[in-house]
Amino acid sequence: MVQKYQSPVRIYKYPFELVMAAYEKRFPTCPQIPVFLGSEVLRESRSADGAVHVVERSCRLRVEAPRLLRKIAGVEHVVFVQRNVLNWRERTLLIEAHNETFANRVVVNENCSYTVHPENEEWTCFEQSASLDIRSFFGFESALEKIAMKQYTANVKRGKEVIEHYLNELISQGTSHIPRWTPAPVREEDARSQAGPRDPGSLEVDGPIGAPGPAPEVVVTDGDKLDADYIERCLGHLTPMQESCLIQLRHWLQETHKGKIPKDEHILRFLRARDFHLDKAREMLRLSLSWRKQHQVDFLLQTWRPPALLEEFYAGGWHYQDIDGRPLYILRLGHMDTKGLMKAVGEEALLKHVLSVNEEGQKRCEGNTKQFGRPISSWTCLVDLEGLNMRHLWRPGVKALLRMIEVVEDNYPETLGRLLIVRAPRVFPVLWTLISPFINENTRQKFLIYSGSNYQGPGGLVDYLDKEVIPDFLGGECVCNVPEGGLVPKSLYLTEEEQEHTDQLRQWRETYQSASVLRGAPHEVAVEILEGESVITWDFDILRGDVVFSLYHSKQVPKPGPQEPGARAGGQLTDKGWVLGVDYSRVEAPLVCREGESIQGSHVTRWPGTYLLQWQMHSPPGNVACSIPGVEDVLTALHSPGPKCKLLYYYEVLASEDFRGSMSSLESCTSGFSQLSATTSSSSGQSHSSPLVSR
Repeated sequence: MVQKYQSPVRIYKYPFELVMAAYEKRFPTCPQIPVFLGSEVLRESRSADGAVHVVERSCRLRVEAPRLLRKIAGVEHVVFVQRNVLNWRERTLLIEAHNETFANRVVVNENCSYTVHPENEEWTCFEQSASLDIRSFFGFESALEKIAMKQYTANVKRGKEVIEHYLNELISQGTSHIPRWTPAPVREEDARSQAGPRDPGSLEVDGPIGAPGPAPEVVVTDGDKLDADYIERCLGHLTPMQESCLIQLRHWLQETHKGKIPKDEHILRFLRARDFHLDKAREMLRLSLSWRKQHQVDFLLQTWRPPALLEEFYAGGWHYQDIDGRPLYILRLGHMDTKGLMKAVGEEALLKHVLSVNEEGQKRCEGNTKQFGRPISSWTCLVDLEGLNMRHLWRPGVKALLRMIEVVEDNYPETLGRLLIVRAPRVFPVLWTLISPFINENTRQKFLIYSGSNYQGPGGLVDYLDKEVIPDFLGGECVCNVPEGGLVPKSLYLTEEEQEHTDQLRQWRETYQSASVLRGAPHEVAVEILEGESVITWDFDILRGDVVFSLYHSKQVPKPGPQEPGARAGGQLTDKGWVLGVDYSRVEAPLVCREGESIQGSHVTRWPGTYLLQWQMHSPPGNVACSIPGVEDVLTALHSPGPKCKLLYYYEVLASEDFRGSMSSLESCTSGFSQLSATTSSSSGQSHSSPLVSR
């Protein structure tokens, strides 16, 4: 595989002639570059008028490689041949170099140029490119490739510093100006003798090299090239190899991309997301540009107008900047009715709104870069989780969230500089377990999570936000205009026909199972837990009637009846002969659920065995008590006539390893958040759950 390097345009704010005088001081030896052992001139020639000077040198460089590799190769230094063409008339120096040592195994080619700055003739531009092709090297091709490119890029920076060193030396010695070249006066008879068909570009030869032909064309910088000062000022500090990757990726876009070329800050984000692996970054960027074109994302800020409902109930917005000058986005997720928003505006509208936030974030970064005079390419997000509960784990909502995370990770990489999560409640580890596997590791390392009120002291928000911009709802003095969110009225939900049109209802029904609950025939689902501590989560909607939901634990495995795999007729698994407290025990107090309500909850298991999720029909007080112990206060007689209840439900088990893994992740990046609290709303005191009626 051929490795390539391309430098940005480096600018010396000195005239070309003075830079050339500094360059010549590098020969025959250069103490400032220890690997450069010396050089000797092989051939030299000048044009008749002295305008073009050609020098060919042999340069010796010390091999900086592991001792074993040097011993196998049998060399301590390598020889390069360098050919310089200096054109005083055009004010250019073109340099070509290639290796002679191991030329049949390793091919190194380098091209450099010094030219006059296109906008300031008193400045000099320098560009450098190289390629490395290791065809065979005793089985050490990969190791040699890494060593060679690492050393080469390290010497790139050193070469620029050497020129600056000799420039300063010349100036300190009193040489601050060197006159430009002018042709020598030519006598009339000499002019006549030179007239004729002779090629005016040919050279008179002083050495054995012969006539090298016409001087090469002048290389002039243009608007499509990046200079090093611009990179440092607007993009931040990059290593020589990182600069090279940026220039190569940008050049590839200019050659192949037919649409609008992304800004340099945007290209750089894709390189950072792939650790400056050029091929991977190029493929990621290619797919993203195709996605942007397909969905017209470049015009999103001009065309997208969020619905009034979204503006009122989407609890997020921009709010000044953090202490590093990054734009600050505040999201009050705990106050946001994600389920209601999805049912009222649809998943696509929410996704488009999230994309508009990311587009606006990039625009604000550019503005802050100009305002603060330093590169700012990412923003900070402050997420307030006060109020977060199990309704936020509504399964279609979680799936939509994961989809949004995937789209943002693929198309807006490295835009998040820091994520501050405050007031994380006990239910947060469940949500974190579900979403963290889908978040890039580099992104996860930017998360700082605070539970309770420990975000207020040292090590909290004051380390990242000026006191003047901390929102009032977090104890600060700054009035925050971010919408407070709240429950979306059901009257604003999309109709079933509209949901079908947006393809959401079908996806919802594919995820959820339907069940009927009859009098005397509860619906039950058995969940087998092999380890002591796992998390069972549930989510169900009551479509018709009122039901009572309970959770039981049994060491016995219920035996399904013959009519239906996994359940008895009517969905009942428990045998009516079972005795509560003997054959099975209740681990969640009965919860009355009314028609139209959405219920979410979770339970941290303490013992292995079988857990039973149970839904029974509920009737108002005054009816005959049921025969099942423990729920007489909420159930009517099982055998009295009445209509059936309907529900849609979903449940999921988070394995102990995954759940504990999420807790370990939290412990590594938060203060004081270690595990789910044992304090619960369960009257039995045996549960770590938090069931909730959200609607």
